[in-house]
Amino acid sequence: MTNDLDTPTPTVSVLGLGPMGSALAQALLSAGTTTTVWNRTESKARPLEHAGAVIAPDAAAAVAASDLVITCLRDHASTRELLDEVPPEALAGRTVVVFASSTPGEARRTQEWAETRGIDLLIGAIMVPTPVIGTPDALILYSGRQDLLEAARSTLEVLAPRSPFVGTDPGMASVLDTAMLEVFFTGMTAFLHAAAVVTANGLSAADFVPWANSMLDILPDTFRGLAADTDRGEYPGNEDNLAMELSALTHMVETSRDAGVDPGLPTLMRDLAREAVERGHGADGWSRIVEVLRESS
Repeated sequence: MTNDLDTPTPTVSVLGLGPMGSALAQALLSAGTTTTVWNRTESKARPLEHAGAVIAPDAAAAVAASDLVITCLRDHASTRELLDEVPPEALAGRTVVVFASSTPGEARRTQEWAETRGIDLLIGAIMVPTPVIGTPDALILYSGRQDLLEAARSTLEVLAPRSPFVGTDPGMASVLDTAMLEVFFTGMTAFLHAAAVVTANGLSAADFVPWANSMLDILPDTFRGLAADTDRGEYPGNEDNLAMELSALTHMVETSRDAGVDPGLPTLMRDLAREAVERGHGADGWSRIVEVLRESS
């Protein structure tokens, strides 16, 4: 199909219509993209049919209907299992974009699996919740085959205007996904732990938000400093040192216990600092903890 300017009209199939898959399909439809959808439970496709999508009778028909195939399943194993059901001739000449939660190693196995079957496959990691898909704030990371990303970029940027290629290692999108989520979930958990402590001492969680935000304000510069130390392998304690911080962390553990709050989170941090000090690094800065983490594993 062509438009008035004789430029190809993109055709996309979305396989897997959970909340995220449905959001991807809806964003494509809203942009006027010819969209075919498929899901094992067909009822999940009906709302998208009303929005203009074509429902394929099976996965093979969905793949055959479009040049660009997007899978959005639970994990890479289920993605490989599904695509193994599709005849090789249906996959030939098409680009398959895999969106699924994955470890880096699993993503690399999927790339190897695709290469043995002659499948042109690109791996993506969606970094935003469903309501953000298709908005200017949407972010999806891609790794593996940059040529496939660039060929499909105009269509994929409908889903996420921010669609950076992060490396030829097919596992790199998953590396960054898990690392970024670690920062995110650790931050949320730290806030909730601190909120439990302050509410046990008479403040509301809302009262604490401005104080918590004041810590966030200094984190960007702190991250840059920690990164520089980590990359250099040098951990100067010019502005702080682990011996001093061990004392503060011990107070966090005791304050948690006094408030009747699980002290596990501050205990973990205290024990990391204690181990570094016991190894003779009490005069080093907090960045030394990266070596404790590496050696402990």
